Amino acid sequence: MEKKNELVVKDVVVRTMSKDGVDYICITDIARQKNWMDPNGVIANWMRNRNTIEFLGIWETL
Repeated sequence: MEKKNELVVKDVVVRTMSKDGVDYICITDIARQKNWMDPNGVIANWMRNRNTIEFLGIWETL
């Protein structure tokens, strides 16, 4: 069963969802804080960042 909530972070509403005991957050809502009109560009730049790629690699290893 899905449970939806919202968090307020720096005056920005971030949607969350809990499904089967796993919590998810909407990274698009977080990216809108940086660029309201084009949050996809913010996410694309974040995903290309070397530190992000290294973090994801370590996360997968764990």
